[in-house]
Amino acid sequence: MIEEILPSSVAAAEEFGDRPEAVLFPEEEAVVARAVERRRRSFATARACARQALAELGVPPSPILPGPKGAPQWPAGIAGSITHCNGYRACAVAWTHEVAALGIDAEPDEALPRGVLRRIARPGETRRLSDLAAVDSTVCWERLLFCAKESVYKAWFPLTGRWLGFGDAAVTIDPRAGTFGAQLLVPGPVVGGARLAGFAGRWLARGGLVATAVAVSATQTPHTETPHAT
Repeated sequence: MIEEILPSSVAAAEEFGDRPEAVLFPEEEAVVARAVERRRRSFATARACARQALAELGVPPSPILPGPKGAPQWPAGIAGSITHCNGYRACAVAWTHEVAALGIDAEPDEALPRGVLRRIARPGETRRLSDLAAVDSTVCWERLLFCAKESVYKAWFPLTGRWLGFGDAAVTIDPRAGTFGAQLLVPGPVVGGARLAGFAGRWLARGGLVATAVAVSATQTPHTETPHAT
């Protein structure tokens, strides 16, 4: 599923359940030593997906440990992203000379918990949700908005090492093209000698899930065509 919204230069692997045979490196075992079994299985399956995707690039297996802020630490020369939610785990990786940063996210295609939308959405984004529902009422657009913002943050952080708040990017979703744009409202990172004004991404909804992906080209300056942020 996830590979459908990623460039061909990106390798991806996914599972719709946990892999009982997934084996962790000792360093990874230490990370989840005190975790509940459900969390441990999810972590192990996500790492198995990561090693499968890395193998497609010819990268040998190695521990993939969380960094100080929780983001996975990838082998030298690799950009990557991991996502996991109920019933889904996935990883996407690419060489940094092709893709400067990646961000993928998947969520259940259902309403956000009460109060979450108010915390993550800008006023203009909230107003556009009803327009999106009028086009297609089968997708939970508030959840997709959250998912898109998560993938934007995952692409942002490796390039900056800084936090990006939910209100620091204005997301516009195209319901027909399966794309979205995120206009940065704070100074963006420099990629390829130019400062990014935003991120472009793709999305899909299938099988009770929504998924989003952002791939920042290392050789072209990404841009978005979002309207004035509100």
